[in-house]
Amino acid sequence: MDASKIWLSSPHMGGAEQAYIQDAFNGNWIAPLGPNVTGFEASLEKYLGHDTHVAALSSGTAALHLALVLLGVQRDDEVLCQTFTFSASANPIVYLGGKPVFVDSEPGSWNICPNALEDAIKARIAKGIKPKAIIAVHLYGMPYRADEIQQISVKYDIPVLEDSAEALGSTYKGKPCGTLGDISVLSFNGNKIITTSGGGALVAKSNILRDKAVFLATQARDDAPHYEHSTIGYNYRMSNICAGIGRGQMEVLNKHIVLRRQMHDFYENFFKDVNGVTVFKEYSTAVTSNYWLTTITINPEKAGNKTNEALRLAMLNNNIECRPLWKPMHLQPVFKTCLYYGGTVAQGLFNTGLCLPSGSNLSDADRARIYSTMHAFFN
Repeated sequence: MDASKIWLSSPHMGGAEQAYIQDAFNGNWIAPLGPNVTGFEASLEKYLGHDTHVAALSSGTAALHLALVLLGVQRDDEVLCQTFTFSASANPIVYLGGKPVFVDSEPGSWNICPNALEDAIKARIAKGIKPKAIIAVHLYGMPYRADEIQQISVKYDIPVLEDSAEALGSTYKGKPCGTLGDISVLSFNGNKIITTSGGGALVAKSNILRDKAVFLATQARDDAPHYEHSTIGYNYRMSNICAGIGRGQMEVLNKHIVLRRQMHDFYENFFKDVNGVTVFKEYSTAVTSNYWLTTITINPEKAGNKTNEALRLAMLNNNIECRPLWKPMHLQPVFKTCLYYGGTVAQGLFNTGLCLPSGSNLSDADRARIYSTMHAFFN
């Protein structure tokens, strides 16, 4: 086995990060505030455009939690959530004592199915319960069907919380992901397209909402000379050190997107003549994916009884990290009693799919080893 690990998606520094961090040390801004936080928020607002207002936070999960608070979710409220996603999309509903109601995906985008979503809303309203919010996710960087989801949101007056944790740099009809919901969130976890080591952001459409998020994220301290609190708050602000990493990462974001898309092209070229393997790709010319992760599905009947798990193990044997697709939330033990609407699209994707190494820092030698391992497996 080659000693060097090929990771699924590892951090990729651009070189400018250290200068921003050093500035923070030089100015003793070792706190959850400071010039880097302000500068990082400003650079995100400039990148996203569309009159966005950004609050940099300690994680994407913190951003989701605060977004639900801002949307008024309380104990026993129901929140509709895409089932095919990471658990962080759903966990904050439970933090607030709410009840997740999971919704299946549709085959084109792999994201929340508009038909199943409307079925779920109608069924809950028929029971006398109006869901409080819709959590829609741009999975693996692929935009969800924003027009259809927005139409449903308006029709039933239910706000959309856009989980764009994996989709910074992706677009839907020319609009950046992270600007499509009533409130949106981003993640800068270590494996994302850019990172602050940990960290996330809440994206609001008004400065009033953004300022409320910052207030809640800094322990909800009232304007008084002493520590006065009339609202429960949280310790969710991003540190000035982490924000310095983010400022440097913003300088290479567009480059990282190009490199991720080139990795996707690499896999498309490899699999074009491999029976039974489908590379997940843009479902419409109206969308552009950052291809944060390139993913595939394998049909064993057409692929000579090859399976996604067998490929994962073959890659692992050569010290190459791959990962199964997300296990749907409605199939997770912790959510086994939650309501679910839809069919078996998400379950089918989990059963047959695999995430492939997609980092923007993969070398030609890495690609050669990935290629030879897959070639040996399929031949």
